[in-house]
Amino acid sequence: MTEHEWLTATDPEPMLEFLSGKASDRKLLLFCAACARWNSDLREGKDREDQLTRIEVHEKYADGLVGNADYRRLFSHIRSDTLPEWPWEWARLWTKQADRTAAPPFPLSERSNMLRDVLGNPFRPVAVDPAWRTSTVVALARGIYDEKAFDRMPILADALQDAGCDNDDVLSHCRGGGPHVRGCWVVDLLLGKE
Repeated sequence: MTEHEWLTATDPEPMLEFLSGKASDRKLLLFCAACARWNSDLREGKDREDQLTRIEVHEKYADGLVGNADYRRLFSHIRSDTLPEWPWEWARLWTKQADRTAAPPFPLSERSNMLRDVLGNPFRPVAVDPAWRTSTVVALARGIYDEKAFDRMPILADALQDAGCDNDDVLSHCRGGGPHVRGCWVVDLLLGKE
């Protein structure tokens, strides 16, 4: 895969294959959580509430805040022989064709955008300048992460610029339309997450 293909791909499956061995389990789990959250927005009532609860546990597991036993209980409704053992397998499931039960279907292009949001551009990794991590920038990034307040991303871009950041990839990502999800590469970069 070339950089141009990565940046323009509308099918997440080859993108995920390209990431083989390059993406952390945490990043893959957060990509899966973002996909599940998008899908849950189409549901109503108790089914939606149950799914959102599972997604919250999934995100906490990705960040090491929930142990294996609690995480396994989360998926007790799935036959153990069909439960993927590794985050890679979960991510693979989410890059497959759209869920036919969703209305409208979950577009592959949306999943591609989420994968780019979580992983950034693997062809141009960005190193954070310690000067960018002002108390304001870190507080904004922490709030965005904890509260899933991605509408604050343009404010984060302004704070980064005030801190001396002139990296076009970072600033344009913060000011872009998204989607932005938990695990966003810029927020993770600023918070020192892998």
